[in-house]
Amino acid sequence: MSNNAVEGVNTLTFDLFGTVLDLAGSLMPHIDDFLSKRESPIDAAAFWAQWRLRQRVEQYQDTLLMLGHSGYLTVCKYGFIYTLRSNNISFTHEEIEEFMQVWQQLKPFEDAVNGLHRLKGHYKLVGLSNGEPWYLDHLVKNRIKFDFDAVISVEEAGAFKPHPGVYRKAARILGSEVGELMMVASHSFDIMGARACGYRAAYVNRYGLPMEESPYQPDIMTVDFEQLADYLVDGIAPVLPDTLPYREE
Repeated sequence: MSNNAVEGVNTLTFDLFGTVLDLAGSLMPHIDDFLSKRESPIDAAAFWAQWRLRQRVEQYQDTLLMLGHSGYLTVCKYGFIYTLRSNNISFTHEEIEEFMQVWQQLKPFEDAVNGLHRLKGHYKLVGLSNGEPWYLDHLVKNRIKFDFDAVISVEEAGAFKPHPGVYRKAARILGSEVGELMMVASHSFDIMGARACGYRAAYVNRYGLPMEESPYQPDIMTVDFEQLADYLVDGIAPVLPDTLPYREE
């Protein structure tokens, strides 16, 4: 952890899906119900892990093909369909559309909401998300229920994170130098992408996963938003559990 990690930083940009919003906790009960009705042998946790991984593949393909930005909910749906087919689970497209409505009901992590309120007034707080603008507006107002200083969708750049255009466009929209911005995310690819563009970065490692094998490492690592606020507001360095993946110094 860098001793001067926050020097010059005046704005925190937050990933939302999986960092502020609890995707697994929100979606797995609905996945379990969907699978149970079809008597599928795969359990909800295993299905979600496959779906989440495939969703990332869909995002990367969407960005690399450069045929026009499809949108977050579209690639989530494509990933869902792919995962169902991979597990030989029958479905109709009407059932897919009906199931996708559960994404409107995502719940935030309690520590994230508490941490955001503690950080308010100390930094400018900005959502920087893969979601569509209308969808982010709904989630921020009705699910997270927090007054961010700004919410920026990757649609401004026409690509999903970690495309560098996302971070650079966000800095331009905010009228900031990249060194004034700190990306806060629970996904290592988002940390790497932001750091490669000159941001500082805080890895909220709530899933206990390793960072990328890359020179672009986080300045701060915590296990939740409470530790993040402890450090950024009160100067208390996080104590990390021994269970976090080992990294050579």
